[in-house]
Amino acid sequence: MDKLRIQGGVPLEGEAHVSGAKNAALPIMCAALLSVEPLRLAKVPQLMDVRTMAKLLRQMGVEVSPLAEGRLALRAARITDPTAGYDLVKTMRASVLVLGPLLARCGRARVSLPGGCAIGQRPVDQHVKGLQAMGATVTIEHGYMNAAAERLRGARIVMDMVTVTGTENLMMAAALAEGTTLIENAAREPEVLDLARCLVAMGARIEGAGSNVIRIEGVRSLRGAEHMIMPDRIETGTYLAAAAATGGRIRLLGAAPKTLDATLEKLREAGARIRVQDSTIELEAAGRPSAVSVRTAPYPGFATDMQAQFMALAAIAEGTAVITETIFENRFMHALELQRLGADIAIQGNSAVVRGVERLQGAAVMATDLRASAGLVIAGLLADGETIVDRIYHLDRGYEALEKKLSGLGARVARVS
Repeated sequence: MDKLRIQGGVPLEGEAHVSGAKNAALPIMCAALLSVEPLRLAKVPQLMDVRTMAKLLRQMGVEVSPLAEGRLALRAARITDPTAGYDLVKTMRASVLVLGPLLARCGRARVSLPGGCAIGQRPVDQHVKGLQAMGATVTIEHGYMNAAAERLRGARIVMDMVTVTGTENLMMAAALAEGTTLIENAAREPEVLDLARCLVAMGARIEGAGSNVIRIEGVRSLRGAEHMIMPDRIETGTYLAAAAATGGRIRLLGAAPKTLDATLEKLREAGARIRVQDSTIELEAAGRPSAVSVRTAPYPGFATDMQAQFMALAAIAEGTAVITETIFENRFMHALELQRLGADIAIQGNSAVVRGVERLQGAAVMATDLRASAGLVIAGLLADGETIVDRIYHLDRGYEALEKKLSGLGARVARVS
């Protein structure tokens, strides 16, 4: 099993390109199920989750053809098996995103329940409730959701809670439904908006994406299209947090600064100087950062996917930070690993009180989930001596060429088996 070996103590400095967003690419790949014509995608990140989604779609009969680097063509001319089995769904919860498009296109779908997750439960009841409102029959047997509908009908759906994948699933299903669908209390994340842009390019009629009320007027069929995946705002934020924590100076190209308001505000509060111009973000930091408290919230609030990275920054910041997690109930497991590096962290319910120390000490640590991994890498960049980060297959799910990009910014990091 691969690990990362990090020799800390070097400020990040240099230039890097931002990859396409994993959380936009996965639902957009599922959108290919809605049309018999090809969907051609650009800026697709080369990640484990993308490869897993491609494998799942191939099992259903979709032709998935890698073109040049970062480009992908998907064609669902014929769906042979509208099933998402447990073997793949258990490794990637985003697999549930095939439920809506399969039901809309084929009139039936069989999708494994995703089960639990290292960062807490993420139930699919909102997906099921919305599809039932659109006329689907959904039963749960032997760990699978079995859904059927002759043709989905437009409906008013009020989500009990904000859910990104739930909003995306229902938006894709509604694109081919009969009549008009209103999704209220919809997720506002930029990745939802990017999916809507792709669907509109395919001929869908969607208004309000990016707001909390989305209106979809169903059409009989969708056509093929070309679409470029949006930049990854979490990858962008991770490198910015790493540079701020190490007292570095970096320039990120091909970013989407308008999707990062909450992150940039907190980095400025920590003392970083940030300059934004078009799709370029420059950050410069000198000395120890100031402690900043964060509270996670659905977009446009502070992203839960940036919480671990800011905990690593707070570990060596001047002062005390309180980090409150409101999205997932079990997302502080990286705190115990940060303590192994010398961080002073006390967990109090859904909050972590982090008292900054001057130095962290290198040690062996173990990643528990994707973003926890990123937080541990940042901590390793800060620590004196050598840090070994184990179970980095989590990182490979969501960060394209992480060690290569970090090395390009001057970090002493290597992948070892």
